[in-house]
Amino acid sequence: MNYRNLAPCTLRFGAGVTGVYGENGAGKTNLLEAIYLALTGQTDVGRLEQLVQSGENEAYVRADLESGGSLSVQEVGLGRGRRQLKVDGVRVRAGDLPRGSAVWIRPEDSELVFGSPSLRRAYLDSLLSRLSARYGQQLGRYERTVSQRNAALKGGEQWAMSVWDDALVKLGTEIITFRRRALTRLGELATDANAALGSRKTLTLTLLETTTPETYAHDLTSRRAEELARGSTVSGPHRDDLVLTLGGFSASEYASRGEGRTVALALRRAELELLAERFGEQPILLIDDFSAELDPGRRTFLLELAAGVPQAIVTGTERPPGASAQFWAQSGRFTPVDASPLADLALADLNADDSEEDGLMAPRLEEVR
Repeated sequence: MNYRNLAPCTLRFGAGVTGVYGENGAGKTNLLEAIYLALTGQTDVGRLEQLVQSGENEAYVRADLESGGSLSVQEVGLGRGRRQLKVDGVRVRAGDLPRGSAVWIRPEDSELVFGSPSLRRAYLDSLLSRLSARYGQQLGRYERTVSQRNAALKGGEQWAMSVWDDALVKLGTEIITFRRRALTRLGELATDANAALGSRKTLTLTLLETTTPETYAHDLTSRRAEELARGSTVSGPHRDDLVLTLGGFSASEYASRGEGRTVALALRRAELELLAERFGEQPILLIDDFSAELDPGRRTFLLELAAGVPQAIVTGTERPPGASAQFWAQSGRFTPVDASPLADLALADLNADDSEEDGLMAPRLEEVR
C-alpha cells in the first residue's frame, strides 16, 4: 500500500516462471523492488521516503512465503527515515530475515562494472552479509567505528586515535579475512558463468586492498598526519575495491558495454549459486526487463536461468516466453492474462478471500488492514 506507483493489491505467484509485461513506467520495476524489499529487507534508495507515494506518509509491503508446508509472513513498513520489519508479527532486524531468499537482476547492474568502487563494495558487502550474519554485524560495527574515528580526526583529537585504532584493526581484519575467503568461491563461480555466457575472455575477481591484517596498525599510524589533514580514515576495507579483470585488463576501463553487461550477469549468477550452496535451496529469481537485452545470447541466458530455478518473476516490455503465467502491467496495476481457473496464480481484490494456495513460495503485496 502506498508503495511508489503501485495500486493496493494482492498478487499470488506459483512455482515456475511468471511473466510481467507492459510499457515502460507501468510499475514493473517497482513491483520487483517491492518484492525484493519484502523478502530481504534491503533497498538501495538514498532515502526511504522515496519509496512512499507522493502525498502519503507511510508505505507497506507484505510477502507470504510458503515452503515445505509451512507459512511465514514478512512485512515491511516504511516512513520518513525509518523502516520496520516483522516476521510472523514479531519485529526483527534485516539480518534476521531469510538471507538467501532472492536475487534481483537489473539492467543497471552494468554499473557494477563501470561504476565507482563504492558500488562494487556495496555489492560485495550485501552478498557477504547474506552469507554470514556475523559479517553483517561486524561490518555495521566497523562502519560506526570509522564514522566516530572520522569525527575525532575532524576535531583534531589525536589523543583518541589509539582507542579507535585498536577497534578498527580488530573489526577490519575480520572483514578483510572473510572477504578474501569468500572471494575464492565467488570468483570461481563468476568465471564459469562468464564463460557460459559465451565470453572468450577470462573473468577474474580480486580485491584491491588499502591495507592488510599484518600492516593495518602500522598503516594507520604512518598516515596519521594525512588523515588529520583530510579529516577521514584513508586505510581499511571501507576504501577497498573489487577489481574485475577481463582477459587480463580492467573491465571498468577496457570492456565494451556488451562485455560489461556480460560480466554483470556473471556476477549475479555467481550470487545465485553461492546463496544456493550456502542455504541449500535456490533463491527466488527476479529479472527486470529481460527485453532490454538486445544480444540474443544474453537474453537466452536470462530466460534459461529463470527456467532453471523453482520460482522466477520476469518483467519486460514484451511477454517473456516460456512463462507459465503472465500479468499485464498498466499504471501500477497487474491483470492476469490467459490464466485458467486451475492455474496457481490469482489477482485478489482487497476484499476477497486471502486464503493461501499451495506453492513453493508465494510473495504477496497486501494493503494494511
